[in-house]
Formats: sequence, structure tokens, C-alpha cells
Amino acid sequence: MLKNFLPNEHVKSVLDITPAKLKDMGIKGVITDLDNTLVAWDVMDATPEVTEWFKEMKDYNIKVTIISNNDRERVSVFSEPLEAPYVYSARKPLNHAFKRAAKQMGLKKEEIVVIGDQLMTDVLGGNVGGFHTILVVPIKKTDGKITRINRMIERRILNWMRRKGMITWED
Repeated sequence: MLKNFLPNEHVKSVLDITPAKLKDMGIKGVITDLDNTLVAWDVMDATPEVTEWFKEMKDYNIKVTIISNNDRERVSVFSEPLEAPYVYSARKPLNHAFKRAAKQMGLKKEEIVVIGDQLMTDVLGGNVGGFHTILVVPIKKTDGKITRINRMIERRILNWMRRKGMITWED
């Protein structure tokens, strides 16, 4: 059961994930979380660096879909200027939003990576769905109420994985 919380990869930032590396892996699509993955949870718009990252993905013909547990307004305000498809009120880690994003992209799960900052939603949902998962360090150390609870549980899971030698990175 706890293996479902183990990401395939861990990076400091979504910006460390290059389209060239994804292409080498046979990846044609990205499902990414929004808050604390692409921008801080309290930032409404994409930063210039994130905008450039989306452009690079597009230049390499890698499709990017944003899925978020947030409401429509939050997700659409961020996604529409980037011309990025999105799924809001995703209810992650439930699998429906991941499947919907894959279907929208017209890709198989083997051709998609899931990127996010939370084990309890992004990694769990991606792993259960059979996707390659990449955990990023949260952009901001503060979170909303529900996420704070998730982070406490995540710390326990990560500490257990560290003790078992399943992970070697530091937070």
C-alpha cells in the first residue's frame, strides 16, 4: 500500500523537468498539479519562467494538462493565458481526473508523466492510475488547511520510506 506513495522521481522544481528529457523517456504528455507545483498556492498567474516552460513543452510537441482540486475560477484564470487545458475540482487522488486528462490529450498512460508536490494527491493518484510520477518540492512552505493535514501525513510516510531506504533525497 505505501508503495503507491513512492514517486518514480524527485526534483526540486518543475523547471528542472526538460522537454528533451521527457522526449528521451518516450513521454508525449504531462499532467501537472497547479498550486505549489507550478506557482505558489497564493499566486494567481504564471511566472515568466513557468510561461517559458509551457512554451518549451509546446515547442517539443509535449501536451500539458493542469489538474487541480481547486475551483474553476482559480484554475481557469491561471490556465487560459497559457492556452493549457485543465481539469478543476479534480478530487485527486481519485482517478477520474487523471483519466480525463489522458483522454483529452489522446495519449496512453505510458506516454504521460504526472507532476505534483503532494504524495497524498498527485503521486498517489498518478501511481494508482499507472502513470510515471515526479514529485517536486513545494514552492511555498505554507499551505491551506486541508493541505497542512496532508503534509503532516506525508512527513510520516517520507520518514518511513527514508528509514527503509526507499528514498534518498532530502526535503
